[in-house]
Amino acid sequence: MLDVVGKSRNIELFWDLCQEIGKLHLLNIKAYIIALRTLAAAREFKKCIEFFHLMNGFGYEYRVEVLNKVVEFLCKNMLVVEAKHIVMKLKDCLKSDGETYRWLINGFCDVGDLIEASKVWNLMVDEGFEPGINAFDAMLEGLFKNNRFDEGLKLFQSMRVKRMEDLWLSTYQVVINWLCKKGKIGEAHKVFDKMQMRGIKADNETLGSLIYGLVSKGRVREAYNIVERIEKPDMNVYHGMIKGLLRLKRPSEATQLFREMIKQGCEPTMHTYIMLLQGHLGRRGRKGEDPLVNFETIFVGGLVKAGKSLEATKYVERMMSRGLKVPRFDYNRFLHYFSNEEGTIMFEVMAEKLREVGLFDLANIFSRYGEKMATRERRRNRTLEPEEQFVQT
Repeated sequence: MLDVVGKSRNIELFWDLCQEIGKLHLLNIKAYIIALRTLAAAREFKKCIEFFHLMNGFGYEYRVEVLNKVVEFLCKNMLVVEAKHIVMKLKDCLKSDGETYRWLINGFCDVGDLIEASKVWNLMVDEGFEPGINAFDAMLEGLFKNNRFDEGLKLFQSMRVKRMEDLWLSTYQVVINWLCKKGKIGEAHKVFDKMQMRGIKADNETLGSLIYGLVSKGRVREAYNIVERIEKPDMNVYHGMIKGLLRLKRPSEATQLFREMIKQGCEPTMHTYIMLLQGHLGRRGRKGEDPLVNFETIFVGGLVKAGKSLEATKYVERMMSRGLKVPRFDYNRFLHYFSNEEGTIMFEVMAEKLREVGLFDLANIFSRYGEKMATRERRRNRTLEPEEQFVQT
């Protein structure tokens, strides 16, 4: 009930319901989160603070564990400013701990506000709490993500000097991943070697980053050697290889790896299909004279069939006038529209047409995606059938 009223944005009614729940002693941690989420999203800062005082009056003591759960939820939902406001206003009656500050640092790093993240970091140290390794990882990720690469590397070096024993896989993973993204393969290898010298075993996510870095620099043979030595390659490893090969404009080889991935029992995700389609067709789709290889025609026809006439009109305008600014081809939306039984038929027909003109790799990708959707739809139908029978009885 509290959640339903909260979604209606009727704050006055919501506040009355909160008081009623408190009086009846029906409050739990889920109710705390719903209440603070609703009030914070509505920018009712005063009521956010009043809620804690109100519940304390009904016999619910101030507890830092409850505060941390609320702060965690708000930070994960991009409401970190509101979370900090609550923490600061409650500091006289509810003292924060290291976990509170850690979630605030993570939250500000996620939204790209490194200045506020640094302020919380300093406040944490002033309060006598030592930043944990998770806080370091969040700051590193934030600095790299916001193109403050040199500062990120300086922070990493300072950690290696002051707290080497605390450095573990997660921190090395962040650094190696970003070094590879920036094309600094030599530096990434040095960090990787030092990690192994400390006896830290690399996981597949770290190896996937290193593989992508090597392939994107044309060192494909080295990357394949690493893949061959991995006992159980997973999605991270295959995606690293596929993404790198597509960057080198080798979509056929990437598709062959896609087939190998399926043989090894590693099921492709939506991201796998989108990467491959972009590699074969480009980010804006293929434009050709033959309607069989003209992906614009296939897409527009599919949009109309799905009832998305506005989107179809935009793409037609782009086909007629290249100077017109319209959204680029959205493969994610395209695949989403046809993730059903009807879509499987359309993908199979599309695959046949593509095979007719020799585009076997593309045909294979669409055919495989159609099979996956058919299986998912039938699974869903099998789940619904017993429920329907139960309703009828």
